[in-house]
Amino acid sequence: MLMLANVLIGIVLLIHVYIFLLETVLFRSRGRKVFGLTEQQVEMMAPAMSNQGCYNGFLAAALAVYFLHPDPAIGKAFAVFGLVCVAVAGIWGATTVQRRILFIQTVPAVLGLAVLMLAK
Repeated sequence: MLMLANVLIGIVLLIHVYIFLLETVLFRSRGRKVFGLTEQQVEMMAPAMSNQGCYNGFLAAALAVYFLHPDPAIGKAFAVFGLVCVAVAGIWGATTVQRRILFIQTVPAVLGLAVLMLAK
C-alpha cells in the first residue's frame, strides 16, 4: 500500500513540476500552445501566470519533502499538507477556470491522500 501511495504522490509531484515550468519558464512557448492563447494574450497574462506557477512550485516542493525528509512522520505531514492543498486548488481551478482541472489535480491528489492514510 505504501508503494502505491509513493507512486501516486510522485505523479502529483511531477504534474506540479510540469505546471510550474509551463506557467513560468515555458509560458511564452509551450504554455501558449497548451492554453491556446494568442501572442498578445500571452504578453498580457505572463506576469500573473508566472506568479501562479510559483505557487504550483511550492505545492511540488511540499510533496518533494515527503520523499526527501529523513523523518518519515515529518515527510508524511508535508505530503498530507501538499495533497490537501493540491486538492483544494484543483477544486477552485475547476470552479473558476476549467472543469478538467478537477481530474488533472484533485482526483490524483485525493487518491494519493486516501492511499497514504491507509498505508501502514
